Amino acid sequence: MKSGIVFDIQNLSFHDGPGLRTTVFLKGCPLRCPWCSNPESQDPRPQLMLYPERCVNCGECVKVCPTGAAEGKGICTNCGRCVDACLHGARKIAGREMTSEEVIKEVLKDKVFYGADGGVTVSGGEALMQPEFLLEILHGCKEEGIHTVLDSTAFCKPEIFRKIIPYVDLAYVDMKCIIPEIHEKLMAVKNDWILENIKYMDQNGHAFNIRMPIIPGYNDSDEIIDETIRFLKELKSDFKTWLLPFHAYGKSKYPRIGMEWPMGDMKNMDRSEAEPLADKFREANLNVEIQ
Repeated sequence: MKSGIVFDIQNLSFHDGPGLRTTVFLKGCPLRCPWCSNPESQDPRPQLMLYPERCVNCGECVKVCPTGAAEGKGICTNCGRCVDACLHGARKIAGREMTSEEVIKEVLKDKVFYGADGGVTVSGGEALMQPEFLLEILHGCKEEGIHTVLDSTAFCKPEIFRKIIPYVDLAYVDMKCIIPEIHEKLMAVKNDWILENIKYMDQNGHAFNIRMPIIPGYNDSDEIIDETIRFLKELKSDFKTWLLPFHAYGKSKYPRIGMEWPMGDMKNMDRSEAEPLADKFREANLNVEIQ
């Protein structure tokens, strides 16, 4: 039985696949998208999150901290003692170790609510960073007759992806940028595995949909949009493409883990601003929606 790091489990979710779902968020992501809405998901290890607006300066965290990190005099080891000592919720550990069996037991609590369409969605971070743990979760869900969705960037070695995808009923794949050089510059990784894994699903009858965040000035140029449409037009599957207008969902989380929000004062993008891009996809006879 494999263990992994889970940073959240959301019960009874409507937003991560068809029907009513349980969404399991695995920790760790190799991509470094500047607009990431879950920066606490990037580091594969548990980490401390601070909520200073809740702090009443009672000093209980200082008393129990073994390294002095609670008063800025040492290195935090994420032991969690300060979290247990804080009565005001000013400290939280993002990420906990769980076995695949424990995850499946949590999922089964919601099974009665799934109906014909619902099920489990495994997301991240990037769930494919923990492939053996992910595989056991998906396999266990399939044994229980539960519909499975993988919400992913599809960034992993193709040989790993091909072992996992048979246990996935539907994949949601984020396409950040089709141009390899720009993708690597923005996300810190190449996109060749991503594109190969999408083509593999297309060629082998695995159901998938595409999600593309639209970040003004980053991935919305004519060149990027035109190349994205060209790539999608070559696929033979019946899939949907969702365009996701930029929103600064993660902005408040960055300082909680000691990071600076990379996107500055960029304003949230209105749905109407994405309509001209959506029209380009529609003109190419692609099934597209703005989410």
